[in-house]
Amino acid sequence: MAPVIDCNFKLKDVNRWVDSQRSQQDKDDDRSSLLYSAWGSLLTESDMVESEFIQRFGVSKSGIPNGPHLENCKLSTQVNERLDKHAKNESFPPWTSWMGFLDMHLSSVTKEQLMYFRHQAISESAYPPWISGSDEENYPLTRKVQRDIWIHQHPLNCRDPGVKFLVVDWERIPGMGIGAQFAGMCGLLAIAINDKRVLVTNYYNRADHDGCKGSSRSSWSCYFFPETSKECRDHAFELMGSKEAWEKGIITGKDNYSSKAIWTGQIPRVWGDPWNYLLPTTEINGSLVASHRKMDRRWWRAQALRYLMRFPTEYTCGLLNVARHAAFGKEAAKMVLTGPDMEWPKKNANTLMSDIEKFVWSNHKPWIPRPLLSMHVRMGDKACEMKVVEFEEYMQLANRIRMRFPNINSIWLSTEMQEVIDKSKYYPNWKFYYTNVTRQVGNVTMAIYEASLGRETSTNYPLVNFMMASNADFFVGALGSTWCFLIDGMRNTGGKVMAGYLSVNKDRFW
Repeated sequence: MAPVIDCNFKLKDVNRWVDSQRSQQDKDDDRSSLLYSAWGSLLTESDMVESEFIQRFGVSKSGIPNGPHLENCKLSTQVNERLDKHAKNESFPPWTSWMGFLDMHLSSVTKEQLMYFRHQAISESAYPPWISGSDEENYPLTRKVQRDIWIHQHPLNCRDPGVKFLVVDWERIPGMGIGAQFAGMCGLLAIAINDKRVLVTNYYNRADHDGCKGSSRSSWSCYFFPETSKECRDHAFELMGSKEAWEKGIITGKDNYSSKAIWTGQIPRVWGDPWNYLLPTTEINGSLVASHRKMDRRWWRAQALRYLMRFPTEYTCGLLNVARHAAFGKEAAKMVLTGPDMEWPKKNANTLMSDIEKFVWSNHKPWIPRPLLSMHVRMGDKACEMKVVEFEEYMQLANRIRMRFPNINSIWLSTEMQEVIDKSKYYPNWKFYYTNVTRQVGNVTMAIYEASLGRETSTNYPLVNFMMASNADFFVGALGSTWCFLIDGMRNTGGKVMAGYLSVNKDRFW
């Protein structure tokens, strides 16, 4: 006789197991949400007192696990400040093969040995630390050009009578976009190098808001390290009040040069003509495009902008932290809580930094989902300057990339149009990330749209998108857009030249 199976008992067993799994999932979700909220509070309410933090989250600040997607902005800024000024009694910053704070570790290496190593490295053309990748992964001569621009912009003695200056405001013609402002300053840096002058930037209208504090208000130095040293800036501003300095040409301004010289003037020939060695890495309509009527300008704007944006400030670093947290924070929380911190908050995280964290890992970049494809969709009033392409055509190019690299499923989407964000929901096989900002509905001018956001927001979120696009693994855009043109340049001086660039249209110079 066959044994009798108690089906009812088996079903109860399964139900108990399902309920247990649901209960555990709910607990995990609650812990992830708590960690995500705690990280967010540390970013946006850093001045919150410890007692209030404990009352709100039930844990101390020191007990919060490290956020892998967040950068220690204060520490990064300290590192970068060391790398952007002459070392004591030295003609160069401490540019060596050691990154971050490692050369400050008290090891068996003597100060004399380290100094000898630095001298040797510099004599062999040690390259600036803001360049990623080898010569083959960047535009021709990128590492040498960046080194030479820094030397040009940082004379040892700014008060030497032979040092001359070009002092200029950023363009502020009504309706001029950020990309156009960048392009204009690239032209002015070219003039400064050709005239053997130190470029000093003055008023930057995009930084004229309450987010930029103190002396950084209305200055490029709110967002990125200054284009020259404080000593040179101070001396140049002193000279601006001297009639004799103007008459003798020790100092010049934008009015000394024609608009044509600024926007379409001669590219510096200090390094020969490296743009003639550019190989095609841009694809349009399925073919690599080898010829470009303005290859010299394309190469130079990439070099100039890379230099001007070489180091983000603590403020910009903070903006990027907030954007990454909003986009990737929940994924990061789940990732952390499946690791050694899985019992948090019952057991506080060990946040004491070991020597390897302080010195060796001090240069590691924040986590983002990789591989990441960045996409900038430019529509709206841009139709007056270029062929506007619908979002579907951008996604066709994204799918082309995914056919070759099937592990890509994440897109950082940058656009001013709400229509594009809405359409992204029709592509469930892709994960889209984007900044949380009000977008255009309908076809209004960019100037009106930016005015509706306010100066702070209309500057901060495009710069965040620009930096994210520069660091993404792949890029899809529209070369007809100056913004995309400049992103392409930043990528090609940031170790991404071999990632290529898929464009939905040609720019005006093809």
